[in-house]
Amino acid sequence: MDMSAPRSIKTTCPYCGVGCGVIAQIGSDGDVSVRGDATHPANFGRLCSKGFSLAETIDLDDRLLTPQVHGARTDWETALNLVAGRFNETIREHGPGSVAFYVSGQLLTEDYYVANKLMKGFIGSANIDTNSRLCMASSVAGHRRAFGSDTVPGCYEDLEIADLVVLVGSNLAWCHPVLYQRLVAAKEKRPHMKVVLIDPRRTATADIADLHLPIKPDGDVALFLGLLRHLARNRAIDRKFVGRHTNGFDEALRIANTLDLYALVRLTGLSAPSLQAFFELFAKTERTVTVYSQGVNQSVAGTDKVNAIINCHLATGRVGRPGTGPFSVTGQPNAMGGREVGGLANMLAAHMTIESPADRDRVQRFWQSPTIAVKPGLKAVDMFRAVADGRIKALWIMATNPVVSMPDAESVAEAIRACPFVVVSDVTATTETAKLAHVLLPAAAWGEKNGTVTNSERRISRQRSFMPPAGDARPDWWIISEVACRMGHAGGFTYSEPAEIFAEHAALSRFENAGTRDFDIGSCANIDSESYDDLAPFQWPRPADRASSQRMLGDGQFFTPDRKARFVTVEVASNTPPHPGFPFTLNTGRVRDHWHTMTRTGKSSRLSQHYAEPFVEIHPDDAARLHIGDADLVRVSTGLGAIIVRALLTSRQQIGSIFVPMHWNDVFASRARVDVLIEGRTDHSSGQPALKTMAARMERFVAQSYGFAVLRRRPAMVDATYWSLAKCNGGWRVELAFGIDPDDWTQFMRTLVGANVETVAYRDGQAGHQRFACYENGTLEGLLFLASEPVAVSREWAVSQLTAPQASARKRSTILSGRPGADALDRGPTVCACFGVGINEIGEAFARGCTSVAAVGAATQAGTNCGSCRSEIRNIIEQKSAMLMTQAPKALVTSS
Repeated sequence: MDMSAPRSIKTTCPYCGVGCGVIAQIGSDGDVSVRGDATHPANFGRLCSKGFSLAETIDLDDRLLTPQVHGARTDWETALNLVAGRFNETIREHGPGSVAFYVSGQLLTEDYYVANKLMKGFIGSANIDTNSRLCMASSVAGHRRAFGSDTVPGCYEDLEIADLVVLVGSNLAWCHPVLYQRLVAAKEKRPHMKVVLIDPRRTATADIADLHLPIKPDGDVALFLGLLRHLARNRAIDRKFVGRHTNGFDEALRIANTLDLYALVRLTGLSAPSLQAFFELFAKTERTVTVYSQGVNQSVAGTDKVNAIINCHLATGRVGRPGTGPFSVTGQPNAMGGREVGGLANMLAAHMTIESPADRDRVQRFWQSPTIAVKPGLKAVDMFRAVADGRIKALWIMATNPVVSMPDAESVAEAIRACPFVVVSDVTATTETAKLAHVLLPAAAWGEKNGTVTNSERRISRQRSFMPPAGDARPDWWIISEVACRMGHAGGFTYSEPAEIFAEHAALSRFENAGTRDFDIGSCANIDSESYDDLAPFQWPRPADRASSQRMLGDGQFFTPDRKARFVTVEVASNTPPHPGFPFTLNTGRVRDHWHTMTRTGKSSRLSQHYAEPFVEIHPDDAARLHIGDADLVRVSTGLGAIIVRALLTSRQQIGSIFVPMHWNDVFASRARVDVLIEGRTDHSSGQPALKTMAARMERFVAQSYGFAVLRRRPAMVDATYWSLAKCNGGWRVELAFGIDPDDWTQFMRTLVGANVETVAYRDGQAGHQRFACYENGTLEGLLFLASEPVAVSREWAVSQLTAPQASARKRSTILSGRPGADALDRGPTVCACFGVGINEIGEAFARGCTSVAAVGAATQAGTNCGSCRSEIRNIIEQKSAMLMTQAPKALVTSS
């Protein structure tokens, strides 16, 4: 292929579990643009703001380009020999249990397969776990308890044809935006469809909800026990299905019957009429899908929540048929693929189980491996505890950043720091985890990688490369295989391309599988390179000897020994008493435009516009009691530590609860790693940590001075008590706060922009304001605004000055005003990240008569791509309409 010729490559988005198809267009100059693939059955051409901005994230800033040992560049041969030698040495001296792999849903299935094969079949330990443990392990455990296998029975189409969609602990609008837009479109076509949102927060997803149930944190088990009781008392049980295809119903119902309506009100925090409305809606609606995500999974009772939901679907026979079923939506692009290959510490490959001697024997014979893991390995939280106490002496971390994302993150950092040998293979060298590695191995990034991923509806898609690996970067499967060969296992790892690995993975799935195991893609067992390159998206199972299935379990045949589903008895855990001195419940999670620890999205100025700094959502009543104002800085603390974030006052939040995003890290903010606050409490069945119910406290952080800066170049260091960096068009924007002011503000400014600059300054001693503009050869290098309170300047306008002409002396003097002139529009904070539309532009469209979301979209493009900002646009319109009503003459208000 002529790599200089313009070309289009079909691939898959590397973000959430929706698994959207993407077309990368590569120009003759090498420039890349991205659009949605209209033929891909997951998204039909739609992309969210993150997918829309993928081309902005493939630059080489912060890329790890060569292998490193103790911070010094080296070659692959030296690095690989060192890794293999140290792992072998550790195993010889301390046994297979002394080594571990911590891997990631960012790996492709082929990478995952090889890593799992090496650890479980050739090293002989199951100490391989994944950051997917943090997002969907409770769902896996719940599926296995109920169905006998980790089977997601439904597909995305079920959300569109259901008459009732129940969203539990899922902010679908922000975390799975394209799936949300499919639901929105279906509801517009079928207005009788009902949507219920069960979530402590009134998230953007509530915009389409017919009923929002603001449940108490961890009230889900009680709610679905109450639903099961209601179904039984109102003759909504499918007795034929329950009798023929399930076990354990009577005991599950006995527990449910112990909760009357008064107990449910107390345990869920919901009113009796709201409970009754939900129960009746579920009971009478045959085609019901329950979609759940991290609000269910990330809990000490996560698996019980999953089974409480599944119990209600089993009781009504609503499993595996069109428009029905429990539906787990995964957080990562290949969380499902990792489950398929056994990437979790308690699973074998191809959905086989470590506990089964027959499965262990089968996998070992297929791999022709010298050994096989005989018991589950250490799950993520326990794995890092084992690193800390010395049981794990050699650790390999792949494509993830646990120093930010793991609970009790500071202890995780200390454990890694103390580990005798740490390998990190990743795309970037600047993560907090990479900085602690003895050996760094440069991995291929999205756009360079070649393999498969599986989305939340069991759909396998190709992720294709469209550019060569940067520097000396190599695919993860190659790195792992090379280490395996050097450890003495060459016979099992002589792969030359990912197609060979995928074919082996498929062959294992069909090996001695006569329909007794759910995962079977045996039709791909003999796939060749050309067919692999051309592989179209498909859903498993796809066995070689029978038709594939869009939905599973609809025939009432499950994967338990007796082929019957199991009702799982779940009980409401006793309420944890409030922690003295920590009266708030801290919830963590994702925002619309950022992803994980920002190693990818932090590169995009578009994605950094909506929320440019870390924040805490607080109910206004709680803020008033603590004398916290909107945009104040707030110190949030638990028994483990403290962070400083910006206050965002909103009635979306329940009184007594607060929310902090998980994304910000030490690269982008001074003190914002929220998982340093979270204890490592886990679900007893799944090992998934509880990231949403930590006891916390807050107080206003009072600074001596506050600042805001825009800079052409990223500063090498920021000497401030609080700082937060965000990429912007033309440079960087920085929020600042100082516990003690610097002795010389001019010198401070020069540490940000460089010493050889011309500085224009303005000082108002009485008001406590200082402002600086720095130029080099007539080019604006930076602006700094300082005040004794949070700085009130037009941030978007200030950012725009980095790319605006600055030639005239008048322009240089007026720039320090911090706002545009009367003849220019300040577009205000960004609402629509896809098209960079600000709140003031939406307000101007409203003033011109655009009084609907559609009209605003037609005028500004806001909300016309991924649609994630439509609820915010609607809120702006409603607020401005209310203001008009309050400003109207009294007679007009009365007559209207």
